[in-house]
Amino acid sequence: QVQLVESGGGLVQAGGSLRLSCSASGRTISMYPMGWFRQAPGKEREFVAAINWSGVSTDYADSVKGRFTISRDNAKNTVYLQMNSLKPEDTAVYYCAMGRMGVPTTPSAYGHWGQGTQVTVSS
Repeated sequence: QVQLVESGGGLVQAGGSLRLSCSASGRTISMYPMGWFRQAPGKEREFVAAINWSGVSTDYADSVKGRFTISRDNAKNTVYLQMNSLKPEDTAVYYCAMGRMGVPTTPSAYGHWGQGTQVTVSS
């Protein structure tokens, strides 16, 4: 059973940056796609970014394209989300997840989830 632990969240002013990390234990993630999702209060969980097993292919939500970058270090069993030019509407709990194949963008394609890390962007 894989355990995913997110870190790096916090409070930042609009225009600032944060780097989220997702560390995996219990199983190597090197053969699986990984994704980041977020959920704001009163809203459904939404796709943010995904990366295939090798790191060659990525996908992003339109709302974060050009500002966020997903990457992975399979040797460290870790996935990252670099978030730049943050906006108040990026405020949410951010979750990482491990998928099964491809570069999935829907929550149902992911079988393992972390507990989430809070990101708050002040205006």
